[in-house]
Amino acid sequence: MKIGIIGAGNIGGNLTRRLTALGHDVSVANSRGPQTLTALAEETGATPVAASEAAREAHVVVVTIPLKAVPRLPSGFLDGAAQGAVVIDTGNYYPQQRDGRIAAIEDGLPESRWTEQQIGHPVIKAFNGTYAQDILDNGRPKGSPGRQALPVAGDDPAAKQVVRGLINELGFDTVDAGGLDESWRQQPGTPVYGHQGDAEAVAEALAEASPERTAEWRA
Repeated sequence: MKIGIIGAGNIGGNLTRRLTALGHDVSVANSRGPQTLTALAEETGATPVAASEAAREAHVVVVTIPLKAVPRLPSGFLDGAAQGAVVIDTGNYYPQQRDGRIAAIEDGLPESRWTEQQIGHPVIKAFNGTYAQDILDNGRPKGSPGRQALPVAGDDPAAKQVVRGLINELGFDTVDAGGLDESWRQQPGTPVYGHQGDAEAVAEALAEASPERTAEWRA
């Protein structure tokens, strides 16, 4: 597939490494411009582009940037994407640590629902609680005992299946975490956040989540 990745930090960089290794055609962008991505491009074979170009003709677009930067994404950055393009949101709200106060999220709006509203396109929430190094190190063939599982939330079953298939390619099982309104179950501070267990353990962690934010994760 043609995949656009916006954000070249720990998650974005390691997804670029693994997805190119799997043979996908990856374009990658960051906020500082393609000239700063030369080393990653040389390492992986990905194409460095401006953020406004990352989604061009892409079947999957990964938005993996700080939440506070989402409203500053280029206007119309998804306009050139392939028809039916799937957008993956890996973001997390870190009010004290990075993002400052976002009132709608403080009032209970799930983080990925807020991101969806900002970019004007449905999103699938995945990779948000995954350690970046796990993407490189923990992938296993399908059926491997104890294979690590990742939760995936979203409203469009077909889009969700695309994401789950991609995660399977990367070497991980997935657990359907429900619609985007249920995606609070995998936000920071929940039992599944940072979880490295198998599908059964991840499903149990999702079920144990509380919608109430703890003080550490509030502005």
